[in-house]
Amino acid sequence: MLRLQRAAATLLPLRAGVATAAMSTLLISQPGYAWLRELGLQEENPGVYNGRWGGRGEVVRTFCPANNEPIASVRQASLEDYEETVEKAKEAWKLWANIPAPKRGEIVRQIGDALRQKIKVLGSLVSLEMGKIFVEGVGEVQEYVDVCDYAVGLSRMIGGPILPSERPGHALIEQWNPVGLVGIITAFNFPVAVYGWNSAIAMICGNACLWKGAPTTSLISVAVTKIVAKVLEDNKVPGAICSLVCGGADIGTAMAKDERMDLLSFTGSTKVGKQVALMVQERFGRSLLELGGNNAIIVFEDADLNLVIPSALFAAVGTAGQRCTTARRLFLHESIHDDVVTKLAKAYAQVRIGDPWDSDTLYGPLHTKEAVKMFLDAVEQAKQQGGSVVYGGKVINRSGNYVEPTIVTGLAHNAPIVHTETFAPILYVLKFKEEEEVFAWNNEVKQGLSSSIFTKDLGRIFRWLGPRGSDCGIVNVNIPTSGAEIGGAFGGEKHTGGGRESGSDSWKLYMRRSTCTINYSKDLPLAQGIKFQ
Repeated sequence: MLRLQRAAATLLPLRAGVATAAMSTLLISQPGYAWLRELGLQEENPGVYNGRWGGRGEVVRTFCPANNEPIASVRQASLEDYEETVEKAKEAWKLWANIPAPKRGEIVRQIGDALRQKIKVLGSLVSLEMGKIFVEGVGEVQEYVDVCDYAVGLSRMIGGPILPSERPGHALIEQWNPVGLVGIITAFNFPVAVYGWNSAIAMICGNACLWKGAPTTSLISVAVTKIVAKVLEDNKVPGAICSLVCGGADIGTAMAKDERMDLLSFTGSTKVGKQVALMVQERFGRSLLELGGNNAIIVFEDADLNLVIPSALFAAVGTAGQRCTTARRLFLHESIHDDVVTKLAKAYAQVRIGDPWDSDTLYGPLHTKEAVKMFLDAVEQAKQQGGSVVYGGKVINRSGNYVEPTIVTGLAHNAPIVHTETFAPILYVLKFKEEEEVFAWNNEVKQGLSSSIFTKDLGRIFRWLGPRGSDCGIVNVNIPTSGAEIGGAFGGEKHTGGGRESGSDSWKLYMRRSTCTINYSKDLPLAQGIKFQ
């Protein structure tokens, strides 16, 4: 049934000949988009959930990036809604923290199963509202499902060690407890997965969550929360454990300044992330920052080009260049530079551009009109700084926010535009001669998220992984910069923020550690052999 609905949806939207009357209505009101109602969405949707749905803020429409038509509207949270929701979330935490971790894990497992049942329709909404292609939209929901599965196992494993005590009759242990209320602010480019990474792990650790998604993907926030809320309600635990407050900068600022927010996870730009970090630090709060990435792929003369071309293509063009792990710099050894550029340009020419929900499409629109302007400005700056556009560089003449995936050559490694993260599909291709210089060029940008080299040289691989190699949080070999697995810790260094989410020991960021000494003897020896008598 869903396949039929999606097929119908591809017939209606966004062709040049769409009738003016249809353009004036919300997409959700049109027959081809009736599938949106399977997610509980309607023409106007409440954007606040704290056990009950509501919202007293302004009504905001969200738009489809493939044609800039309005989809539906969401009533945002007022500051009064925010205050009420925080109070309910804090109250819900008292109950949730007392539930044994494995039982919390069982509820998270049910959330994963509920997402599985809606994976295609929710993936379709991600395509419609965010703009990424359908397979990426489904893949993003799958990430949330996967991290739920991961969290279930983790719920039976988290804990601290028993350490040797230097004093007889004493035990020295680490006790880990939930921090309390975790605020989660997510960006438009991964409107499902980033919330999943944070909330699933935070929940099994015993925290309540309060989510503010990007205003431009509010329908996704509402749809996901409806799925989660039903699981919580079915288990007879407070819905406020996973609260939602849709809103803009006023809500985000309130969260950053609120001492009741025991941890604030923020995903977004470095510029806004710095403001958030300062507000949280001013109150001595805890933050988890996932910010920008000016990521590089380095290709040495011994690389397997059969791996390099598809890897560079996916890393630079996937999600229309709107991943934080998108490859923005491609360093090519001078001996292979021209050959790789030629092959890469041919691969770019084969990228199928179209409506993101069409199964044949590999490349969809940018998220907003503002992003298109940012793309054009960056291309112009690249030209002014000595770059040559060898592929793309222009806006595509069709409905929506479409631009050509772009390759620029001839720039210096330290050109200002090369050191600027532009959230668009622009790849700067740069020549290098020696390993030492290109490792330094990888590290000279302010961000430190993801990086990759292509080589068969084992010594070089371990130098790349070592202390004088990449300074990024993600350091890859013979794979792209994007496409991280949930089992590893995700995050970066420097202006990327230093936070870690998802796998490995990232769970520790959602908990507080206590070192506990227990005297089970009848004596009172002091540490370091001190006598005080």
